[in-house]
Amino acid sequence: MTLHQIPNTIKTDSFWMPFTANRQFKKAPRLFSSAEGMHYTTVDGRKVIDGSAGLWCVNAGHGRKQIAAAVERQLMTLDFAPSFQMGHPLAFDFAERLAEIAPKGLDRVFFTNSGSESVDTALKIALAYHRATGQASRTRLIGRERGYHGVGFGGTSVGGMVANRRAFTTLLPGVDHIRHTHDLSRNAFAKDQPEHGAELADDLERLVALHGAETIAAVIVEPVPGSTAVLPPPKGYLQRLRQICDKHGILLIFDEVITGFGRLGTPFAADFFGVTPDLMTTAKGITNGTIPCGAVFASRKVHDGMMVGPENMMELFHGYTYSAHPTACAAGIATLDIYKDEGLLTRGATMAEYWRDALHQLKGLPNVVDIRNCGLMGAVELAPRDGAVGARGYDVMVDCFNTGLYLRMSGDSFAMSPPLIVEKSHIDQMVSILGDAIKKVA
Repeated sequence: MTLHQIPNTIKTDSFWMPFTANRQFKKAPRLFSSAEGMHYTTVDGRKVIDGSAGLWCVNAGHGRKQIAAAVERQLMTLDFAPSFQMGHPLAFDFAERLAEIAPKGLDRVFFTNSGSESVDTALKIALAYHRATGQASRTRLIGRERGYHGVGFGGTSVGGMVANRRAFTTLLPGVDHIRHTHDLSRNAFAKDQPEHGAELADDLERLVALHGAETIAAVIVEPVPGSTAVLPPPKGYLQRLRQICDKHGILLIFDEVITGFGRLGTPFAADFFGVTPDLMTTAKGITNGTIPCGAVFASRKVHDGMMVGPENMMELFHGYTYSAHPTACAAGIATLDIYKDEGLLTRGATMAEYWRDALHQLKGLPNVVDIRNCGLMGAVELAPRDGAVGARGYDVMVDCFNTGLYLRMSGDSFAMSPPLIVEKSHIDQMVSILGDAIKKVA
């Protein structure tokens, strides 16, 4: 039992929970019943500060009435419309609004319903682009170790988190991985971007030499990996990766499902690092987490390269029933209005230094082996217990929940990414609760 569970109020057997130790959770459920602003409320009425913007998605904070009203209006006006050979005005309006804030040149938008779908869509577009432009031999996809790109077969294949892959032995053929950039020996407790590791981008040259550039369609990376507990790229790394891709005619895909929509203090990580990919995947913050939605941003080169053949022929045999769902578009437009009116796409830049300094105050606490930050993303990594990876992290996570903080656990690391409306007092509270939990669990 947790300290605050109300027993016998809900049956938990039927729901097979995602990415959860189901048997462990159902012995002591942690249940939210409502949310507003920076806080969740548990079933027994406790306030819990949201240290992870839900799942990296509630960028404008919880309970935004403007979004709810837009969703209600849309459901009563046009509840569904197909996007196959038909359309509705909001889809085009939403795409135009997204193109306005996109990195320069990424102004063609394909709608999906999640980050996983965005990734699989981008991978398929990359393959189709090369075929359409006479380079059908380019079928190989390159991911990165410790990368997370959702749970579709494509995303799982290019992803590099071992536990997410090992149970699914039949993945896509023709996939390889470059090395990750996590280097505690040289970069532990680095503030913002690590100084060492730009040369790790050269690992792509190794795969080019091994497989041949003419076989490689695309490389996909998260500018800042989040699910593996926030790994900011070494200085110069992404720029070097872009140069190598250009040299060999390989498409570069940024997975910005987490970093998109203000997380780093710029609209997208591509803006923050000054590196523009050929394709960019998004979801999560696109509707503030309210209605499932995602989008793939494509460059003119990629989009226009597909616009070949007779005009009556489909250019891309791909899509989803709920692509550009009217309600999702309404929620997305209302979300963009909030981001614009409140300056949330750049607000993180004004809080990043305070966030960084507050997190690094935890250095020196028991078992803390690293602290990482970039924009309004941060992680604290603990040494695992002998023979029990993740056990210490789980105990800290539960203690934080019981004392008023929700955060994401990844093994023995804690990833935090508060809503972009966060104030300094919220940051102080989050760091204080986490610090106390680390000391108690030590």
